[in-house]
Amino acid sequence: MELATLLHPDCTRCAVAVTSKKKALELIGQLAAPRLSHTSAFDVFESLLHRERLGSTGIGLGIAIPHGKVADASKPVAILISLANAIEFDAIDNQPVDIIFALLVPEQQHEQHLHTLAAVAQRLHDKQCTRAIRAASSDMELYQALIACN
Repeated sequence: MELATLLHPDCTRCAVAVTSKKKALELIGQLAAPRLSHTSAFDVFESLLHRERLGSTGIGLGIAIPHGKVADASKPVAILISLANAIEFDAIDNQPVDIIFALLVPEQQHEQHLHTLAAVAQRLHDKQCTRAIRAASSDMELYQALIACN
């Protein structure tokens, strides 16, 4: 699935000042809920928190890809956030995280979910892509930086 169909410009935030993983997940809930029919910010937060309890989604190199399934969602929704200051995220390399790409999918789209996560992880492991994301100075630049990555 094309990232441009998952990620909308209004779901990107550049240089956000959050101080913890919990605050970041709450922000993701607030950004995602309006795009998910019949789903509250709290429902999104709970879904992400449930997944984090299974193991951190911090994939290393300052990147986290929190994800969750949402019961009443009709389509997948992505959120991209760059942080003003890196936060502890229990990442696999024990390094703090400053790029967060979140993915929320309908419960029945398990196979598509895995494929999309793999594609995003591959894209975010590209050093040119992460450099462009970290250099972005506005929400729109952040959005364009990720969409332009191959």
